[in-house]
Amino acid sequence: MANGAINLTDDTFQAEVLDAAEPVLVDFWAEWCQPCKMLAPTLDEIAEEYSGRAKVAKMNIDDHKDVAVKFNIMSIPTVLLFKDGELKNQFVGLSGKDKFTGALDELL
Repeated sequence: MANGAINLTDDTFQAEVLDAAEPVLVDFWAEWCQPCKMLAPTLDEIAEEYSGRAKVAKMNIDDHKDVAVKFNIMSIPTVLLFKDGELKNQFVGLSGKDKFTGALDELL
């Protein structure tokens, strides 16, 4: 798998996130969301830095609504952190890199 964030669909969410052995940060975003675009480079950095230890994934809520509805995503960007199939943390709005890496480090 190449370094960087992986793109999720409603169909791949179970295998890529809930069944993953490592922690997974999932960014719920949309093309029209300016704060989402501002967050993307930070998440790409984290994906590279944590390659092999954690995953970073992106889910476009306009294209794939089922998972967003299941997890009650009301505003974007929202980033959810999963480990062993369980939701461990949630970040709504723009957050700094340290918040994400700190939360990941706690789970590693």
